[in-house]
Amino acid sequence: MSEHVKNGQAAGDSAHDSGPGEVILLGGGPGPADLMTLRAHRALAEADVVYYDRLAPSDGLRDWAPQAELYDVGKRPGHHRIPQEKIQAMMIASAAAGKTVVRLKGGDPYVFGRGSEESQACREAGIPVRVIPGISSALAVPAVAGIPVTARGVARSVTVISAHDPLSEEEFSGLSALGGTIVVLMGVSTMGHTLMGLQRHGMRGTPAAVIENGYSDRQRVFIDTVDSLLSTTAAAAVRSPAVLVIGEVVRLAADHDEAADQRIRDLAGALL
Repeated sequence: MSEHVKNGQAAGDSAHDSGPGEVILLGGGPGPADLMTLRAHRALAEADVVYYDRLAPSDGLRDWAPQAELYDVGKRPGHHRIPQEKIQAMMIASAAAGKTVVRLKGGDPYVFGRGSEESQACREAGIPVRVIPGISSALAVPAVAGIPVTARGVARSVTVISAHDPLSEEEFSGLSALGGTIVVLMGVSTMGHTLMGLQRHGMRGTPAAVIENGYSDRQRVFIDTVDSLLSTTAAAAVRSPAVLVIGEVVRLAADHDEAADQRIRDLAGALL
């Protein structure tokens, strides 16, 4: 099904002659096709070109976008096969040639999806651009494990951070002082640094969870505390993509697995 960009060339060289097309920044949600919006599916059905990311729903793209050229421009951890600037140039070239271009991303384009960079690049090039939001994994993936990121009487705020780059001591201090729920995206490789930093700033013993491959048949949920979650996930060889959730809301988790439910009961008993 998938087609791949070759030699950094954008689609659409034999373009419409009716003037510029447009770019649609489309959020595909946390993975399953039925969690995409109706508007997202309509945009794909009208697309001439689709540039899609690694974590975007893509298994059904040939059916959802039957007339489109499909290009996999996804980045892997530690390996950006096609630089961000090149992706933007290809999108702009395709739209300038009169194509309707869909830039399909996992989650939401404006939640750590570099959507703002792509939108700005399109505007600067005179290309019309619009955004179709998607469900962010920062909210949806905790939910699939039964973890509400806010809950009355437990947490009235949620902070979503990217740990792709290690956090500073000032950031750890701020997170600890703010309270509420912390949701960490892109944080598998820096998990040890994150958890130890939070411990240094007073969050020792705080409930924590990792959800790996949320909404897939490979989903795994690990529930522990900030102190020992790293050893738990290391023993299980947790890999990206995974979402880290830290805060009292983790006590409310219920992933419909009896072994996990027992871990929750044990954790609650130890913390009360």
